[in-house]
Amino acid sequence: MSRWSPQPAPDEPDGLILFDGVCVFCSRWVRFVIDRDPERRFRFIAIQSEPGRVLAARFGIDPEAPQTNAVVWSGRIFFNSDAGLTPLGALTATRPLGVLKAVPRGVRDPVYDLIARNRYAIFGRTETCMVPSADDRARFLM
Repeated sequence: MSRWSPQPAPDEPDGLILFDGVCVFCSRWVRFVIDRDPERRFRFIAIQSEPGRVLAARFGIDPEAPQTNAVVWSGRIFFNSDAGLTPLGALTATRPLGVLKAVPRGVRDPVYDLIARNRYAIFGRTETCMVPSADDRARFLM
């Protein structure tokens, strides 16, 4: 079993997305999900926040140098490409993209890892975590 295989997470709320809050690409991903989630099923927590650091460490993610985002869904926590594809499959607007989970993780995750390793160089990095709008602030755990 891979280090980033899905794991049980029965104590975590479904729809919780753990993300790198200083990564421009990751923050855009969060905005993408928010814009396509009128039911507000997903909530967000930056790895750099204290609760985010605790959650990351609990599941083996180094909060100082995160290598993956994560999402809790159906009592399990998903990492790497699964963390991106799980919300896509759950959101009505992007549900057809969920079929990409049928591609083996052994094919998907190397692409994810390549982007993750180079995300700051390609997309940039900010000095502070993204600040949600007033309308979205309640969806963020601080």
